[in-house]
Amino acid sequence: MSETGATPTAARTARMERTTSESSVLVEINLDGTGVSDISTSVPFYDHMLTALCKHSLIDMTVKATGDTHIDAHHTVEDVAITFGEVLRTALGNKAGIRRFGEATVPLDEALAHAVVDVSGRPYLVHGGEPAGQEYHLIGGHFTGSLTRHVFEAITLHAGICLHMNVLAGRDPHHIVEAQFKAFARALRAAVESDPRVEGIPSTKGAL
Repeated sequence: MSETGATPTAARTARMERTTSESSVLVEINLDGTGVSDISTSVPFYDHMLTALCKHSLIDMTVKATGDTHIDAHHTVEDVAITFGEVLRTALGNKAGIRRFGEATVPLDEALAHAVVDVSGRPYLVHGGEPAGQEYHLIGGHFTGSLTRHVFEAITLHAGICLHMNVLAGRDPHHIVEAQFKAFARALRAAVESDPRVEGIPSTKGAL
């Protein structure tokens, strides 16, 4: 595996390239953007989800990824999530002045998802509520429902954040996944925003 560590390129931005025998990934983000995205992962439904993530988090993001999708989309989807987590952690820096916590409940027609984010420095995922069989659905011809949880696992682990994601309602597999990505986006937006009333690190420990 060849990996270029995530590097800050300016205030609250970061860029990383990650290359393995299974995929080649470039991710660049700006936490203080307007939701502009340039996404190409070779997995169309994943592109759709990441575009929604950018739009509703107001994070500008470029993702360029190729991989062995002729075998399975799993490797490319996972490696993009890993890389996104790494650049998110890097762009946050020492986390001084952020709100730290964010929460959102987002509907998409019959689907409803609730997300809570803590930029804690401690990776943890609680994920539940998807209807039985959701993990087996093939969405858009490439994206298996089980990948949703896997994406959030990779992001939380590599970004060092805590995420509680709960699906409260849903029938259509597409809507169930998209509601989760949008809820995560809105909660993440709130958590990483600057709070003018916060001085220093928002933790009694003095570090996150």
